[in-house]
Amino acid sequence: MSDLNIISTEGVAGQRLVVRADLNAPVQDGKVSDATRIERFAAGIKPLLEAGARITVLSHFGRPKGERNMDFTIAPIVPALAEALGQSVSFADDCAGDAAVAASNALANGEIMLCENVRFYPGEEANDAGFASELAKLGDVYVNDAFSAAHRAHASTAAITTLLPAFAGPLMAEEIAALTAALEDPKRPAVAVVGGAKVSSKIAVLKNLVCKVDAVVVGGGMANTFMLADGHPIGTSLCEEDQVPTVHEIRELAAKSGCEIILPVDVVCAYDFAPNAKNITTDLDGCPDDAMILDAGPKSVEVIAEVFAKSKTILWNGPMGAFEMEPFDMATVALAKVAAKLTKDGTLASIAGGGDTVAALNVAGASDGFTYVSTAGGAFLEWLEGKELPAIAALRRAAAN
Repeated sequence: MSDLNIISTEGVAGQRLVVRADLNAPVQDGKVSDATRIERFAAGIKPLLEAGARITVLSHFGRPKGERNMDFTIAPIVPALAEALGQSVSFADDCAGDAAVAASNALANGEIMLCENVRFYPGEEANDAGFASELAKLGDVYVNDAFSAAHRAHASTAAITTLLPAFAGPLMAEEIAALTAALEDPKRPAVAVVGGAKVSSKIAVLKNLVCKVDAVVVGGGMANTFMLADGHPIGTSLCEEDQVPTVHEIRELAAKSGCEIILPVDVVCAYDFAPNAKNITTDLDGCPDDAMILDAGPKSVEVIAEVFAKSKTILWNGPMGAFEMEPFDMATVALAKVAAKLTKDGTLASIAGGGDTVAALNVAGASDGFTYVSTAGGAFLEWLEGKELPAIAALRRAAAN
């Protein structure tokens, strides 16, 4: 964090801040259906408004592919942002051009404006310097508060940092601090939970984590591929036979690093991929040929809960099973509640992130119990892979100049 400039309330009165946010929230029937991202952004930015900053907000919304497609207008976000901030939010129907600049200049101290979708312009995703220069006219100071878009080198996240004094925003700083503490300097023992459907989608994550933490719990469909590699029957379960050599490679890397890989010791098998499908719980050698593994079993929950109890840090990405269907949410829900309780008891620092992970924790009612829950998807995964995120790299270069 020492190599970043972080925005503060000091001296922002009267300053025009052009703030890159990620307000790409789900909208149904013209209304925001989940305002989590908006509320998190608002909580961080409100003190700047109260200090007298004049804020112009930039964000993407959906994938309009560089065209002005009103199916992807960001206008429905305005009421939700206003509610989260507890004040009115004006709207500019463009993010570039004289009208947008005039509206930005007209903001009084403590006022905020949201501009139309930056992805209406092809220059945004092309990281075009010319488009960035248009965006830079909207403020005197640039603030990036969109960690979840930090894995993209776009005009509003990268090129603009060369044109204005550039700072990390409150949410960006909070996210970086939480993830750095969990991955680079965790209190030990540190354990990671990595779930999801496919080993192939998280090879880099697993290879990086086994070198960073003391144990990795593998769950979801990924665990099936590990079990197949270990010679256990998996019936008709989702798995990737071509990734068995990768599993062996990850195991070897973990052994060299002194990292324990923890798999389920029992499994819940069903005969159909459907809610409340006929199912059995069995040990690792009991999956019927015509059934599929959809969750870890109760003995697995006990084993992993004991690992959590002995740990000081947990980093969670991905569910333990088909959490979207009862009763195959059991292991995910039970372990999320264990982690939340240990966190509340003060014995565990718990950091979670990724779209499915956030949804799973919400199903468990455990989100509020975690130390930090990231709303980022791709950026969170790339951070776990050990990659440098382009937007953060751009902020670091700006701070060094």
